[in-house]
Amino acid sequence: MKQIQHLLLVASLASATLLTAQPAGPGEAGPHRRGPHGPGHLPAILVALDADRSGDISAAEIANAPAAIRTLDANGDGTVTRDELMPPRRGPAPGRPDAATGRPTRPEGTADRPGRPENAQRPHPVFPVMLALDADGDGTLSAAEIDRAATSLKALDANGDGQLTRDELQPLPPTQ
Repeated sequence: MKQIQHLLLVASLASATLLTAQPAGPGEAGPHRRGPHGPGHLPAILVALDADRSGDISAAEIANAPAAIRTLDANGDGTVTRDELMPPRRGPAPGRPDAATGRPTRPEGTADRPGRPENAQRPHPVFPVMLALDADGDGTLSAAEIDRAATSLKALDANGDGQLTRDELQPLPPTQ
């Protein structure tokens, strides 16, 4: 009888622990949780800069910014283009090609969104990091902009603590 009571107590404590456990939020260490494409997706630039995945850009990460940004230069041409900054989002695999059109069909269970064109251009949030780094506003990071990355990022440090906190990295609302 005591063994059954002991097992029930252990099982209830384990259940309570599992039920109260919560995944790491944006303010906690762990994977990033927000971005313009939904939960868990941040621009590649922020992922590259935040080497320890803390959600903040530390003083060491700011100092290492040029090297971190250069890791995004997939073709090695010295600049980081829009395609390298925003690689295509991985999603569900397309369905089989339609016999008539040859285009992939939607996977089963994926409903069309009525009233909205598939390639509709929606405004996206603007990240202060890109505003600071992309001095000429052309959407790419030139070799000179990459070399100045540490200085540009320090300009975002509103409270002067030597690092960029989540508040300083918050995306700005989309422009209409």
